[in-house]
Amino acid sequence: MKDRLEQLKAKQLTQDDDADEVEIAIDNTAFMDEFFSEIEETRLNIDKISEHVEEAKKLYSIILSAPIPEPKTKDDLEQLTTEIKKRANNVRNKLKSMERHIEEDEVRSSADLRIRKSQHSVLSRKFVEVMTKYNEAQVDFRERSKGRIQRQLEITGKKTTDEELEEMLESGNPAIFTSGIIDSQISKQALSEIEGRHKDIVRLESSIKELHDMFMDIAMLVENQGEMLDNIELNVMHTVDHVEKARDETKRAVKYQGQARKNLISLQPGGTTFIFRWEWSLNGLPESKGNPFLCFLVTILGPDSAINLALEESNLPDATPKFSSKPTPAPATEVPFLLDRMN
Repeated sequence: MKDRLEQLKAKQLTQDDDADEVEIAIDNTAFMDEFFSEIEETRLNIDKISEHVEEAKKLYSIILSAPIPEPKTKDDLEQLTTEIKKRANNVRNKLKSMERHIEEDEVRSSADLRIRKSQHSVLSRKFVEVMTKYNEAQVDFRERSKGRIQRQLEITGKKTTDEELEEMLESGNPAIFTSGIIDSQISKQALSEIEGRHKDIVRLESSIKELHDMFMDIAMLVENQGEMLDNIELNVMHTVDHVEKARDETKRAVKYQGQARKNLISLQPGGTTFIFRWEWSLNGLPESKGNPFLCFLVTILGPDSAINLALEESNLPDATPKFSSKPTPAPATEVPFLLDRMN
């Protein structure tokens, strides 16, 4: 009786290893599911920011086109600005968190890590693109508001250069605009618009400063990702090359397999006789011993039938068979097997 205890222990160890691999695979799948959930949430937030930016552009145009904008329009713009900042901070924090996790797993070179890097890079670039459009809209609104202030000052008789106007705006003191203005109906209306535009610019500059640090963080992150994206693109190109090479090799393999089948054997329609195509030289008859084709024929037809088939063709000249690659099957009486004996 054999002692199979060691074999049982070895089998148990193998099963334990398999269980560990399954557990790791399940944990990894759950981790990637959570990652893609965060990616989708972040993408939706970026899309929402993009929508808010377009709405803000419309409100900027409305405010600039009206001498004295409606208070509700300014309130709507203020709420929209707050919502953009809130969502932008959320996206920034998510992207920074993803970046930290990727850096922690940098020692591992896996397909999952490359996917996470690629997804993080795509979202970072998209976020920077949206926030750049928002920043451009804010700067454009500031410049156009400054132009309106300059025109209103000209109406009241005060001409200012761009440098002087910038100095006035940076001071944050509206009294600079009102000093020395003639007391008239036109001047009062111009003064009211000047003060309103000045407040708009002050609020706008506060928003720009709040978003500046966040914008620079993400912009630097995207800049650092440039080399990684180049590597990803290179890997993709290499993968395409490997696929094309494998496809060509597969085609050649299929072609060779088809040729081999044609060269090996053909079945005579309507019967059970197998025909091997041979070409003959003048070196004598084939030996059956150790010949795989002759053994195969004996196995299929049986020894008696194979011998009878050989005897029927005993009037053919002595020859040594040579296997040919001609695919066209011949009649059974033209090129049958010749057997001199069965061993």
